[in-house]
This record gives sequence, C-alpha cells and structure tokens, in this order.
Amino acid sequence: MQEQSFIAEGKKRVEEAWKAVCHDVQEAALKSGRDPSEVSLMAVTKTVEPVYINHAISLGAALIGENKVQEFLGKKPELQGAYTAHLIGHLQTNKVRQIVGEVAMIQSVDSVKLAREIGRCSEKKGIVSDILLEVNIGRDPDKFGILPEAAEETACEIAEIPGVHICGMMTVPPFDADLEKTRRFFSNMHQLFIDIGSKNIHNINMCTLSMGMSGDFREAIAEGATLVRVGSAIFGARNYR
Repeated sequence: MQEQSFIAEGKKRVEEAWKAVCHDVQEAALKSGRDPSEVSLMAVTKTVEPVYINHAISLGAALIGENKVQEFLGKKPELQGAYTAHLIGHLQTNKVRQIVGEVAMIQSVDSVKLAREIGRCSEKKGIVSDILLEVNIGRDPDKFGILPEAAEETACEIAEIPGVHICGMMTVPPFDADLEKTRRFFSNMHQLFIDIGSKNIHNINMCTLSMGMSGDFREAIAEGATLVRVGSAIFGARNYR
C-alpha cells in the first residue's frame, strides 16, 4: 500500500511537470514568433522507471529519448502505449548492432566511423537508419561531436554511406556557459543547420535541429530548435543508484 501511494505521488508530480513544460514550450515558441507545432518535445527518460515513463506516454509524451543502449533495451519490454524512441547518448561502435532497428532515430552520430557501422548493421537488417549529426558547437573538450568547421565535409562523407539517412543535427552546448553564451551557441548551430540544408546534398534532409534541455530549452526554441530534449524538468532529478 505504501509503495502504491509513493508511485501515485510520483505520477502526480510527473503529470504536473509535463503540463508545465508543454505550456512553457508553447509559450517560448509563440514568444519567438513561431508556430508551437514546429517544436517537438522529447521526454528524456535516463534513469526513469518504466511506470513513470508509461504515465508520461499516457499524458501525450509521444517522443522519448534514452542515453544508453542497455538501459533502453532493458526498459523497452515494459513500455506501453504509442511512443517513438530515439537514442540521444554517446554510442560506441560495439553497441551499434544492438540498437539499430530498436529506435526510430540515433541522434548522436559524431564520426564517419560510427556512421559506417550504423550503415553496415542497418543494411544487414534490411533497413535505413535515420540519424542526426552531433556537432560540438562550443568546442568543449569534454564533449563528443563533430567540430563546426568540419560539419559540412563530414555530412557529405556520411551521406554517401548506404543504410543511413541524415535527418538533421544535434548539439549540447558547454554546461558551464551562461544563458547568453548558450543562446549564441544555439544561434550558431541554427545557422550551420540552415547553411548545410540549403546545399541540397543527396541523402541529407535537414528537418530536425535537436538542441535545448531542461535548463535552456526556451533559448533553444528562440534560436530555431525543432526538437528539445527535456528530462529533469519532467521527471525530477536523476536517480543514479
């Protein structure tokens, strides 16, 4: 009984937070002169138990993002309802075959080597994998990602790989940047996204710009994000136990 009460309270917190974040996403879009339908809200479910993920899905969280391959595959049998899942965390080449075909998109493609392995495993399964190119827009040495000046050349090289389809770009700005600097990073990222998209390169369809998390999704929306990845603002602080 005590556990049921604890879960019920947790669900209530998720519901209130989900409604608040949805409202804030809509307000941020309208404030920047954009149609709210242009921005997808992803519920990031790292360390979140399936009972709360399922509750979020029932509330309308149609898009979920997981950071780790094993964590997602462990939860997947328990997930219920209509949802689409993306892998958003760093992907090692030795984990590619496990995740290809299990998620609708891999957002964190940060090298030609990784893209080749995704393409190889995808072809083996008879599918084409949608991917985003992860760009290290802030040149943070502690982060993965393609450097901005190499983004177009890398995109062109990856676009030639069978079994993958480039659908856009993703970034995580430096965590120690203030909101003003973060917004500049987002602005630079949006310009890069526009520039590469305008080249009409074969097998590149720049339709998704994934940037912005719990602390900065409003700024990301103002600077052109089409997808924001929100975790702790919906589910509370992560539990790493």
